[in-house]
Amino acid sequence: QVQLVESGGGLVQAGGSLRLSCAASGIIFSINAMGWYRQAPGKQRELVAAISTTGSTNYADSVKGRFTISRDNTKNTVYLQMNSLKPEDTAVYYCAHGTYYKSTYMPMPNWGKGTLVTVSS
Repeated sequence: QVQLVESGGGLVQAGGSLRLSCAASGIIFSINAMGWYRQAPGKQRELVAAISTTGSTNYADSVKGRFTISRDNTKNTVYLQMNSLKPEDTAVYYCAHGTYYKSTYMPMPNWGKGTLVTVSS
């Protein structure tokens, strides 16, 4: 029932930009905090950015100042604008729905297929 469909990935040169989208269905989007995760080869999945139901945002230190998360509740879609991309940003990017426990983002285990971002040097 829950569907999260990521799109927008691709091959880009270092310094370039991409905008990822995640269309959600099967959830009440407006009451879900949303997040973006990524998993690089040989590494654990890590939280990149999260946005609360009221629009507050949090970012991993590695992407702060370069990435921007946003949401459009009328379209049940969360976005990740990625600028000044680096080779170390190469990963499969996944979106998540969930909640905040205190100040910690807690995703639900409803992972989609993800979208691959490859940044060349």
